[in-house]
Amino acid sequence: MIQFKNISKHFELKGQTVRALDQINLEIPASCIFGIIGYSGAGKSTLIRLINLLERPSEGQIIINDKDFTALNAAELRQERTNIGMIFQHFNLLQTKTVAENIEMPLKLLGVSKAERSKRLDELLEFIDLKHKKDAFPDELSGGQKQRVGIARALANHPKILLCDEATSALDPQTTKSVLTLLKKINEEQGITIVMVTHEMDVIESVCDYVTVMEQGKVIETGSTLDIFSQPQHSTTKTFIQTVLQQQLPVNILNNLENQNHNSIYCLKFLGSSAQETVIQAVIKTFDISLNILFANMTEINGSVIGQMFIQLLGDAEAIQQAVAFLENSGVEVSQSGVQA
Repeated sequence: MIQFKNISKHFELKGQTVRALDQINLEIPASCIFGIIGYSGAGKSTLIRLINLLERPSEGQIIINDKDFTALNAAELRQERTNIGMIFQHFNLLQTKTVAENIEMPLKLLGVSKAERSKRLDELLEFIDLKHKKDAFPDELSGGQKQRVGIARALANHPKILLCDEATSALDPQTTKSVLTLLKKINEEQGITIVMVTHEMDVIESVCDYVTVMEQGKVIETGSTLDIFSQPQHSTTKTFIQTVLQQQLPVNILNNLENQNHNSIYCLKFLGSSAQETVIQAVIKTFDISLNILFANMTEINGSVIGQMFIQLLGDAEAIQQAVAFLENSGVEVSQSGVQA
């Protein structure tokens, strides 16, 4: 487990003190994929760099597996860092070294024998499916291939923790998907704790078990990815989720409604089993009302389906109330808050 205890980080900039992190208290469970999301300047990259103490906190403690990293001397810290791998947005490969040489570099620096390096290299090239690029140079690789080499290099020393600082933001969507699949495979097969910094909510949705949302150096919301998506509390979190799961009825649909009674529009949220049931069909059959489906979308997070639908209910007020009660009793969250007139 990784623990941030009362962490603050200050920088001096042009004679002024900039508070990059402000009293962070956070726990990252072992063997999970943990996402840290926020806009530029939120402090997320500074936070991840504290884990291996590339940045030192101004205040507070970094505890990893019950060991206080902030209390280690230089030699102890060097030893502990061998258990932490890191991959970067712009790959950070050595341009004059081949794929094999880039991957072997951490092992060579640690004094690992040539035979052991060669064995580990073959394992990693097989794992990232780049055996055929062993002797290629970075300029000969695609962006996705470069990132795979970066991942292999980070895994070379069998780390327990893998840090990913915007690891997919320089990649196209299809390549991003393949890299995220590889990271998920690493987590599932090797049990490595992965901490990901990103500004893309679809990255969080795709692979993360937990997520923390940051703003202006503070943690504003933390929880399981499923909980954060289904019940976001902070306005910034809701804005991020909007990029993946529509939180409001699109204005063009609202403007083109034949019946402009906005009070008749409801937002339905489906979670888990309720997303699999034909509750809408049951409402139409059971109640003497008119139900118009205006917009719907759905996403899957860690095997659970979250769906959202905007409908218009027209008819007798009592019948509408009964229909709403029926939906709620079926496990559907019903509100009118999703509409902005």
